[in-house]
Amino acid sequence: MPPFTMTFSIDEQHDGKLLRQFLQENGISRTALTDIKFHGGELLVDGRPVTVRHVLRAGETLSVVFPPERTSDWMDAEAMPLDILYEDDYVLVVNKPAGLATIPSRHHPGGTLANGLLHHYRQQQLDSTVHIVTRLDRDTSGLVLVAKHCHVHHLLSALQQKGHVVRTYEAICHGVIVEDEGTIDAPIGRQEGSIIAREVREDGKPAVTHFRVLERLYGYTYVSLRLETGRTHQIRVHLAYLGHPLAGDELYGGSREMIGRQALHSRQLSFFHPFAGRWYTCSAPLPGDMARLIEAMRRRSAD
Repeated sequence: MPPFTMTFSIDEQHDGKLLRQFLQENGISRTALTDIKFHGGELLVDGRPVTVRHVLRAGETLSVVFPPERTSDWMDAEAMPLDILYEDDYVLVVNKPAGLATIPSRHHPGGTLANGLLHHYRQQQLDSTVHIVTRLDRDTSGLVLVAKHCHVHHLLSALQQKGHVVRTYEAICHGVIVEDEGTIDAPIGRQEGSIIAREVREDGKPAVTHFRVLERLYGYTYVSLRLETGRTHQIRVHLAYLGHPLAGDELYGGSREMIGRQALHSRQLSFFHPFAGRWYTCSAPLPGDMARLIEAMRRRSAD
């Protein structure tokens, strides 16, 4: 495939502006410019190579040609079924099943979503590595937003900081939450002596989760949650902090009596597309194990 390229038509508003300033205003970082300069990219005005000192004129066409990406030598492409709900030249949204790690690790060097996406890219002859925008824990199911180029990842990460990537989850937690809705505003940091577990602690990073009760069940609550921040294990830690750990979440006090993994699903994902200039929304139905747990508790409530 041709290299990833961004094209701009220069109007009167930007007449006389230095190219360097124009690029910075359009989200192209100094790091990206260095990469373009030294690793095979180009800055073209009306097809002619220029430097960042070029003075733009109205009517010109600017092309920013990014260098080709190198795929990671340590990550293999693996064919696997992918439930892709949306895809274009810049992004894709995939519905990840529970039990599938998002990216390789020391304990799971292969068989991850990233390995499957790399195979998908190679089928498309796309020279890119995998850029995960909204990562999920291995045992959390649902929607994952993926950028198909490092600059797209940079733009989406900036939009995420501005609240332009909105994630809504559904979960089943132990006990009955009395409030119909509320906000958990409690900082999260690493638990002392653990490289995995997190906890609410005063010296942690700010973390905000909004929740709304969908249904109160026999000994459980079915709840919808929206993340305002994206800390590791945020929903799991915040619900445990409330005294309502997720069903199946043994790390944070949940029981696996009724479900074999944390009952957490990324149900809806809305994001502002930096190239299309509009919002997109994808939804993924509740997976079977969580749906069965809800039905079982409904039957107990009715008895």
